[in-house]
Amino acid sequence: MNGVPFDKKKLAKELGKEFLQERLKEMFLIRNFEARAEAAYQQGKIGGFLHLYVGQEAIAVGAVSAVGQNNWWTTTYRCHAFALLLGVSPNEAMAELYGRANGNAKGRGGSMHLYSDRLTGGYGIVGGHIPIAIGTAFALKYQGKNEEISLCFLGDGAVPQGAFHESLNLAALWDLPCLFVIENNQWGMGTAVSRAVAVDRIAEKQAVGYGIEGYTIDGMDFFSTYAAFKHFREKICKEGRPILVEMLVERFRGHSISDPALYRSKEELHKIIEKDPLERLKHDLIGWGMVTEEECKEMNAEAREQVLQAMKYADESPWPSEAELEEGVFANGSS
Repeated sequence: MNGVPFDKKKLAKELGKEFLQERLKEMFLIRNFEARAEAAYQQGKIGGFLHLYVGQEAIAVGAVSAVGQNNWWTTTYRCHAFALLLGVSPNEAMAELYGRANGNAKGRGGSMHLYSDRLTGGYGIVGGHIPIAIGTAFALKYQGKNEEISLCFLGDGAVPQGAFHESLNLAALWDLPCLFVIENNQWGMGTAVSRAVAVDRIAEKQAVGYGIEGYTIDGMDFFSTYAAFKHFREKICKEGRPILVEMLVERFRGHSISDPALYRSKEELHKIIEKDPLERLKHDLIGWGMVTEEECKEMNAEAREQVLQAMKYADESPWPSEAELEEGVFANGSS
């Protein structure tokens, strides 16, 4: 990997015990939210699609904690973690998954379309959101906001899409402050990335074609992602050039809850789970005396209770009225 050099123990000391405990709490919240959402889906309380972020938490937590909320974020339909980190409460997010009127998008978006003041949204069309991210980057440059950047998260399955290459070309041509992040979880639905993308080390090789920098990062280690995102933000703000990065991760579930992921053996999945980013951060902090096993259990229990309360809130929330369902929907009057 041609990642960002850093000393893990030194970085941990600089960040401090309180900061790192908060990051661990965020991972516990995301993990519990996803687990309970999966259970609710299986009980028929959530309709439509449900794509979980389990195994990829270090990317979102590392990004938001390193870059700060006061930037612009665009992501895919695997958007729960970013929503929770960027101002959406568990109650608001779960109510949206349940399709209720007081959900994040008034029950109209469901699992794939959460948003906040700085999260432009989760998007369901593969690669379709990438031009939106360079649009926000263009706006930042146009307005002279040199201390903010646009961050665009996409899956490995979006790399062969035309919108990906068109966006990289424009971002490079116009010197847009955009950080493109490929969350390579090794599978585009049920197709291995090696059968869908012609090269490995995707970011490094794709970036060359557009005259920008490309990096490959361990996406399953919080310290690796934190150091990378902090470095990239500073570099983009200073130089005003886009950067392409590939975060190597492994999702623990299928593409969506309806996908049994039979293309992976139990042995392969077991090896993947051994690299669990939550457990890695927990193990590191316990080893350095920054948290105890008992405190970790308390954090997990607190997150679990918070999510259970969110489920109760969603269950008791009202359904959207038929009269309001079409409000706020753009339509061409000429039709």
